[in-house]
Amino acid sequence: MESVRIPEFFEVGPNRPFLLIGGPCVIESAALCREVAAGLQEICGRLGISYMFKASFDKANRTSLDAFRGPGLDEGLQILADIRRDFGVPVVSDVHEVAQVGPAAEVLDVLQIPAFLCRQTDLLVAAAQSGKVVSLKKGQFVSPWDMRHAVNKIKAVAKNRLMLMERGTTFGYNNLVVDMRALPVMRSFGCPVIYDATHSVQLPGGAGSSSGGQREFIPTLARAAVAAGIDGLFMEIHPDPAKALCDGPNSMPLAGVEPLLAHLLEIHTLIQRQVAEGEG
Repeated sequence: MESVRIPEFFEVGPNRPFLLIGGPCVIESAALCREVAAGLQEICGRLGISYMFKASFDKANRTSLDAFRGPGLDEGLQILADIRRDFGVPVVSDVHEVAQVGPAAEVLDVLQIPAFLCRQTDLLVAAAQSGKVVSLKKGQFVSPWDMRHAVNKIKAVAKNRLMLMERGTTFGYNNLVVDMRALPVMRSFGCPVIYDATHSVQLPGGAGSSSGGQREFIPTLARAAVAAGIDGLFMEIHPDPAKALCDGPNSMPLAGVEPLLAHLLEIHTLIQRQVAEGEG
């Protein structure tokens, strides 16, 4: 498996530093984004973890019509550009349609394809053709082995610019389950695999007009995923999840991030050592 290079910053993959992709679900304000970016940059610097800031400029897949979606493309990309410049970290956000790819690629280091859109061929090809690294989320409705078809759509254009992300599988109504077998299966496609620890505890539509969540299970599932051998972790992180405008019930409190990451890093280091000894 080859690593993926985020130009100007770092590489993601085997024998590379562990990666955290983190930030609020959606851009609520520039001030909130800066608070979270500053906190996570400091934490990751202390722990020796690579860090990428994530927040959505537009959440086009909210449950209800009146749900908060974010500031939109132009304002959102400007906020993300400022984060990148001022904190010296790469930035990633969702693209939901082909028309967003061009403007987003001018600012973002990584284009994220939402799970619901993982089979949208035109969007995948456009993202690959942008020249940027693509982060592709496995759909809740797709088996891990069937993700090879989406992978091939991108790799036909962008061979070494793809990361895969696991975020759980639909398990009945308003519930998700994480099959840890998905992580090595998707890693066998030759791409770094990131585990989305916060969307995996989401209860889609579970709060009626919005999604619920069980954030108390974030540490448990994150530990299991790191032990299974992943290359990085994705978490939606908020200073006060109870007041978050999107995905609060499944967001990680900013204050709890460092102790969790420190523990996960110990597990990751152990697994890396065991893998190296096995190969030796």
